[in-house]
Amino acid sequence: MHLLTLGLNHTTAPLSLREKVAFPGDALRDAVADLRSQLRTLVPETAILSTCNRTEIYCATPDPRDAQAAIAGWMAHRNQIGASAQLTEHLYARPDDQAVRHAFRVASGLDSMVLGEPQILGQMKDAARVAQEADALGTHLHQLFQRTFAVAKDVRSQTEIGAHSVSMAAAAVRLAQRLFEDLRETSVLFVGAGEMIELAAAHFVAQHPKRITVANRTAERAEKVAQRFGGRSLRLADLPETLAEHDIVVSCTASSLPIIGLGMVERALKARRRKPIFMIDLAVPRDIEPEVARLDDVFLYTVDDLGKLVQTGLENRQAAVAQAEVIIENRVGAFMNWLGSRQAVPSIRTLHARGDALKRAELERARRLLARGDDPMAVLESLASGLTAKFLHGPTTLLQRPGPEQMQVAGLIDRLLPDDRS
Repeated sequence: MHLLTLGLNHTTAPLSLREKVAFPGDALRDAVADLRSQLRTLVPETAILSTCNRTEIYCATPDPRDAQAAIAGWMAHRNQIGASAQLTEHLYARPDDQAVRHAFRVASGLDSMVLGEPQILGQMKDAARVAQEADALGTHLHQLFQRTFAVAKDVRSQTEIGAHSVSMAAAAVRLAQRLFEDLRETSVLFVGAGEMIELAAAHFVAQHPKRITVANRTAERAEKVAQRFGGRSLRLADLPETLAEHDIVVSCTASSLPIIGLGMVERALKARRRKPIFMIDLAVPRDIEPEVARLDDVFLYTVDDLGKLVQTGLENRQAAVAQAEVIIENRVGAFMNWLGSRQAVPSIRTLHARGDALKRAELERARRLLARGDDPMAVLESLASGLTAKFLHGPTTLLQRPGPEQMQVAGLIDRLLPDDRS
């Protein structure tokens, strides 16, 4: 069995493509179930990691080459991408030890747009949980994810990889401060109520804005987040009538379609008498229609735009990155040793089965001899000689062959059958 990771991320694909292959919210469960039903024989173990910056499929497969082509085709078909070549040119494939190394680096925040960001570890745990619930997480991927989580924990505790990182939420606040002289005079609207929105709200609330509002499809969730930050809540259905009341809009939902359209923003700007609106779209797929950016009085930023701002402090993190890479490399070797031992399991089972068959045959022959009245000592001698001869037949045959194979067998025998002179 081989490991394979196939995916795309912020370094290989533009946002316009990433949002097409993203699986937000409950769509992830449906995608895992569909992939498993479509490619179960070729890909018996599979999990999907889908975030705003990446969509990756982790799998265990007996045939990596065929699996890669099949998964790419499934992704194109599932997401209604006309030409699979349009997708393939942005995909990367990581087989075996590369897949292990990639998983360790991703979970540790080394492959993120924000170097050292901690949210990705939770997202990987979610991916493993969804795969487990879909009965798609077998021995190989289960072990891969468990070791991945352990490596990420060690990287966090033994290095300062996250000490100097600048989060998306912090970058959003910095951008807002460029537009508004005093954030204490602004009204901030958060659309969504997930982890990213809570993180963004925490950063903006620290600036003491005049008003905080949380809009979400689930009213109870919106109320809970709003209460936490001393704000008010509203339903998404009320967004068109209330958008004009806000200077700053931060949106991150699991919607598969935009929820803030061009017309809605145009009407809001008219009601605001052309007073500018600062908008941050942290969602993939996007929550805000891209055409909104063309409006003169709108300052719209996406996750990719913020990514360019969060690369500050990179020099301070290089030492931590080097330390993290050493930890990861050591753990990759340990995992590949485990995987190699798994490859020997079928041969070990076959060896035991053959040994049991030889034992049964010799025992049956010995019983017949004893029943016939033969001398027990002679029967035991015959039993021992028969078992010894049959077990040594294979190695003896190989030792009689010249070449490297002979030396390998000789070395193996020396390790397995040391002399008893001591």
